[in-house]
Parts: sequence; C-alpha cells; structure tokens
Amino acid sequence: MPKIDETRPFVPVRIAILTVSDTRGLDQDKSGDTLVARLEADGHVLADRMILRDERAEIADQLRRWCADEAIDVIISTGGTGLTGRDVTVEAHRDVYEKEIDAFGTVFTMVSMQKIGTSAVQSRATGGVAKGTYLFALPGSTGACKDAWDGILKAQLDYRHMPCNFVEILPRLDEHLKRSKS
Repeated sequence: MPKIDETRPFVPVRIAILTVSDTRGLDQDKSGDTLVARLEADGHVLADRMILRDERAEIADQLRRWCADEAIDVIISTGGTGLTGRDVTVEAHRDVYEKEIDAFGTVFTMVSMQKIGTSAVQSRATGGVAKGTYLFALPGSTGACKDAWDGILKAQLDYRHMPCNFVEILPRLDEHLKRSKS
C-alpha cells in the first residue's frame, strides 16, 4: 500500500513550469499559477517559468534548454495536449524524450475519469525522461493541473513516498550518458 515513510528526509526538486498558449500571458496563467502554488506548498523549488506559443519547434527547443540546465530536475508543461490542430505540446515533448513514461498518461486518465468521466479521453497527457530530467505535459485546464499534481506528481516527486518514487531514481536517469563519456 502506498505511504509516506517519515523516517526518510524530504528532498526538494527543482521544477520549471512551461505554459503553452497562443492567448495567455503570465497575468492570466491560472494553470501555471496553480502548479507553482502546489509545488512550492509541497516544499519544492520553482526553477524557472515561462509561456510559449503553440509552436512545436519552439516548445521542443525550450524543453531541450531546460533539460541541459543542471539546476532543473523536472519540467511540467501545461496546455497544448488536446486534439485540435494547434495542440502540439505532446509532439514537442516526444521530440525530446529519450524514454517515455507510458503509464503516466494512463494513470492521468484514470485520475481524470473520476472528475470528468469519459471526457478524459480527449487529453493526451504524457511524461518522459531526457538528459536526466523528468518531463510532464499536462492539459491547460486548472482542474487538470490540480488532478495531475494532487493525484500523481505530489506523491511521485516525494522521496518519502513508498514503495517507490521518481526522486530516488533521479540520479540514475542519465547514467547511460555518463558511461558514454568515459
């Protein structure tokens, strides 16, 4: 059964937030604000934050820059995961991933189903790993960001969460890159 092991120390992670939108600025970015408030309330560090237009190459380039930044452990994007022609965030993420976390989208759908029923099928939330960094693409709605954080990321980004969590394997995500340099 999942639990928090209080004998383990809390390990804060450094998280960058990317909002993908053709229409919003930081002052209207409720989904980004929601993620920042939750990550900070849970003891993590906001490493960077920005808004980009729904442009696949621009999104992928920014994800790559953040993956190359040793001061960032996790990237969470919000927006651009739907089915319309301008929704290209998932494709941009997959352009960057070395490995996809296949179950992330499935678990997100399960969490969403509890709130919005079959409308959850319209989301293409995804997660992956690149250059030792976790990347997660969430829908642009505030509710979806709350669901993803509260239902998945809060636990998986807590080193104390048992039986396992993303933080404990964070130092090993790029071991294949270190091996190839020697």
